[in-house]
Amino acid sequence: MLQLINAKDRETGEIVPFSDADKNLAESLASQAAVALTNRLLIIQLEELFEAFINLINAAIDDKSPYTGGHCQRVPMLTMMLAEAANAASEGPLASFGMTETDRYELKIAGMLHDCGKVTTPVHVVDKATKLQTIYDRIGLIDTRFEVLKRDAEIRMLKAKLESLERSDKSTWAELEAKLSAEIMQFDADREFLRFCNIGTERMAPDDQQRVTGIGWGYKVARYRGQALDAPFLTDDEIKNLTIRAGTLTEEERKIINHHIEVTIMMLESLPWPRHLKNVPEYAGGHHERMDGKGYPRGLTRDQMSVQARVMGIADIFEALTAKDRPYKKGKTLTEALTILGQVQAQRPYRSGPVRHLHPQQGLPALREQYPRSRTDR
Repeated sequence: MLQLINAKDRETGEIVPFSDADKNLAESLASQAAVALTNRLLIIQLEELFEAFINLINAAIDDKSPYTGGHCQRVPMLTMMLAEAANAASEGPLASFGMTETDRYELKIAGMLHDCGKVTTPVHVVDKATKLQTIYDRIGLIDTRFEVLKRDAEIRMLKAKLESLERSDKSTWAELEAKLSAEIMQFDADREFLRFCNIGTERMAPDDQQRVTGIGWGYKVARYRGQALDAPFLTDDEIKNLTIRAGTLTEEERKIINHHIEVTIMMLESLPWPRHLKNVPEYAGGHHERMDGKGYPRGLTRDQMSVQARVMGIADIFEALTAKDRPYKKGKTLTEALTILGQVQAQRPYRSGPVRHLHPQQGLPALREQYPRSRTDR
C-alpha cells in the first residue's frame, strides 16, 4: 500500500487537494513498486522451489539408501561451518578469503547438490556392508559348505568304524574319533576366520589373504550341476572379495562408487545456472579431489581448486570418518577423526606454514586444553 497525505501549496505551504498530475505520478510509482515487489516475491518462490527440488533429490537418495541420506544433510552444514571459519580468519593463507551473502548461498546450494549423482549408483554397492554381500550376504553359503565338510568327515569316520567292526577290530576307533575331532576344530577355526575376513577391516595382511586362498583351494566340496563333481571350496569371485585389502568393495565396485562424482558434474554442468550460482558445479564437483593431485575425477591440485571446493572436500572426509550410520564400519570419535586429518595434512608437501591445529602431536593437546574432557574425547 502506498499512502500520500497532506499535499501542500509550494508558495503558501497550505494544505491543498492533490492534482491530477500528482495522482498520475503516484499511480505510476505504485505500479513500479508493485512490479518490483511481485518480481521479488517470484524470485523468492523460485528459490524455495529450487531448494525443495534439491531436497527432493536428497530424499530420493535417502529412500534408496538410508546410509547416505544423512551424509547429504550433514556435509552442507559442515561445509558452511568450515567456510565461516575460513571467512573469519584474519591471518595465515586464508586471511584474504571472504564471502558475501550471495557467496554463502552459492556454497550452500553446492553442498546440498554435492552427491546428486548417487541417484544412479546401484544400491547393492552403496549398501555393501560385508565383502560377500550382494543382494544377500553370501557368508551363509560358506557356512553351509563347512557343515557339508563336517558331515562328510563324520561319514568317513563312521564308514571306517563299520569296516573295522566287520573285522572285529575296534582298536582304531579312538584314533578315528580323535581325527574327526581335529578336523572339526580346523573347520570351525577356518569358518570363523572367513567370517572375520568378511567384515572388512581397514587393512588386511598379506598372510591373511594367502590363508583365504589356501582355504578356498584346500577343501573340496560336491557341487551338482547336472552331475556330481568336486569343486574348490571357494569360487574365484568369493576369493577375490574375501581378500579385499581394505574395506568391503572390489576395485570394480569402487569404480562404480567413484563414478557418482562424474555423474554429479555432468548433471550440474548441464543446468543453465544464473550468474550468482555459476560456481556450483565447480564447488560440488571438486569434493573428491586432493590437493596433491591424486584425487578424482580430474586429478586437480591445490592451486587448481577454489577454497570452497577444498572446504567441501574436508567436510566430506570428516563426515565419512565420523558417520555412525554406515553399514560397513563404526564411526570414528572426534579425536580419531582429527588425528587422521592431521596425519594426512602433515604428510602433504604443499602445506603453507606450520601445522598448528590438526597435527596429531600438537593439535590434539591444544584441543583438549580448549575443550577439557568434553566432546573431544568421546
